[in-house]
Amino acid sequence: QAQLVESGGGLVQAGGSLRLTCAASGRTFKDYSMAWFRQAPGKEREFVAHTSWIPGSTYYADSVKGRFTISRDNSKYTVYLQMNSLKPEDTAVYYCAQQWKPFYVSYARPDFYIWGQGTQVTVSS
Repeated sequence: QAQLVESGGGLVQAGGSLRLTCAASGRTFKDYSMAWFRQAPGKEREFVAHTSWIPGSTYYADSVKGRFTISRDNSKYTVYLQMNSLKPEDTAVYYCAQQWKPFYVSYARPDFYIWGQGTQVTVSS
């Protein structure tokens, strides 16, 4: 059974950095695109960053471009989100997600089938 487990969230001051980790299991990891989403209180879950099954292919939301970096290690079945220059508006629960089918690229939330439990990121001003 496919499963995703996030870790690395926490409390950080504005301007600081955090690195989130998502460990995957159950499906052939290298064949699936992965993404990070986030959800702030009272808001919809929004797309943050995407790493394709195609090596080196990534995509970011405008709000995090230049500050966040998504990467993956297929040998470890792991995807990362390095977050630098954090802002209070980055405060949210961050979710790791896996695309619903292999060799597929989409940034739309309905096209992600497996979700982690989420990890809280809080940025203080």
